[in-house]
Amino acid sequence: MTRDTEEAEQGIFGRRFRWVTVGMLTLILLSAFEALAVTTVMPTISAELDGATLYALAFSGPLAIGVVGMVVAGNWSDRAGPKRALYTSVACFGGGLVIAGLAYSMPVLVIGRLISGLGGGGMTVALFVLVARVFPTRLHPKVFAAFAAAWVVPSLVGPLIGGIVAQTVGWRWVFLGVVVLVVLAAAMVVPVMGQFPTVVTGQPWKVSRILWSLVAAAAVLAASLAGQVSGPLVWVVAVGAVVVAIVALRPLLPPGALRAAAGLPTIIVLRGLVAGAYFATETYLPYFFTSQYGLTPAVAGLALSVAGVSWAGASWAQGKYSERISDVASIRLGIGLVLLAVLAVLGCSVWGLPPAIAIVGWLFAGAGMGAMYPRLSVAMLRLSTPSNQGFNSSALSISDSTGAAIALALTAAIFVSLGFTGCFVLSAVLAMFALSLAGRAKS
Repeated sequence: MTRDTEEAEQGIFGRRFRWVTVGMLTLILLSAFEALAVTTVMPTISAELDGATLYALAFSGPLAIGVVGMVVAGNWSDRAGPKRALYTSVACFGGGLVIAGLAYSMPVLVIGRLISGLGGGGMTVALFVLVARVFPTRLHPKVFAAFAAAWVVPSLVGPLIGGIVAQTVGWRWVFLGVVVLVVLAAAMVVPVMGQFPTVVTGQPWKVSRILWSLVAAAAVLAASLAGQVSGPLVWVVAVGAVVVAIVALRPLLPPGALRAAAGLPTIIVLRGLVAGAYFATETYLPYFFTSQYGLTPAVAGLALSVAGVSWAGASWAQGKYSERISDVASIRLGIGLVLLAVLAVLGCSVWGLPPAIAIVGWLFAGAGMGAMYPRLSVAMLRLSTPSNQGFNSSALSISDSTGAAIALALTAAIFVSLGFTGCFVLSAVLAMFALSLAGRAKS
């Protein structure tokens, strides 16, 4: 029995991997929790700091600047291993939380959010590279299934905990409390990082890519703010931002990605298309339920909760049975379930079907994401080499973020004239396009 086989049989929580696994999962969980909890407390923060004019920027800014963190961390990991990139990203993430927690004005809080967003984007990429360097290939599906679950669990409890913290000890502890846990989580990862001496591989700093990432970040930010513009200008801002973002993305993705070349380029593109289809629908679901059916916010949020549960369950299942189903089959299944769910929501919008159909449908959307998202990550690493794991990991994360942001920008423009139905049609088109490309994910 080889060492890799023996370690794979122990699992990701075996003696060798236990603490690094717990540390990585905790870092991801805290990043997701912070993003979701802030959604709950931001109205309180805005009222106290008189920050209504910067309210949208506090959300879109971290997403946009995270693209820069992804590119820098990916380049740094390919150049000198993941150690320094991860340490720096964690420091930025924690430092940004401290600034936001101690903010005395809304501009200062936004600065803190930008710094934490920069670190969060870099942290995700560095952790992907760490998985490739530490875990045997056979364990990658289980690691990414656990990553997916770590992202989903906060969606169930993050808003509630954030609200309780804000009402009891104050909103500042939504940020400051996470910092303490970030330090503890990072400490669990430190021992394994000693395996990676900082040796420059000869890979140069890709300054042009970093500059393009800044352009892409600005375009994503403009796209995210398109909904703030009134009148016909909303289309000018949205479409213009999308065009600039696509042009800027070209050097940040593998060659052939924008034309969906077979193998790795298609895997990267699929991540962005599915993210756009899923999140463009999910963002409007609570609004759709409350305005069209008169449901309470708690009941409207049920669809998101059931999707979170099914996402975690499907992630676990695909990790456990990953050797019994191919990457392409799992990806097709996942996209198909997301498309089915979007069509169920669209049917409710067009024909006024009972809201239970959309809620149950969105359960399948979560299952589809859980079946597919981890497999896209596994396939990406399998088609990467140690010299480009950082670049490809950052490309996958960039496609994810920008795909969702661009779709949301377009829905902001569509909603003005076509309402919910137009938004859900866009999501269905994106999902169908992704399904048509799924076969090209096979290398």
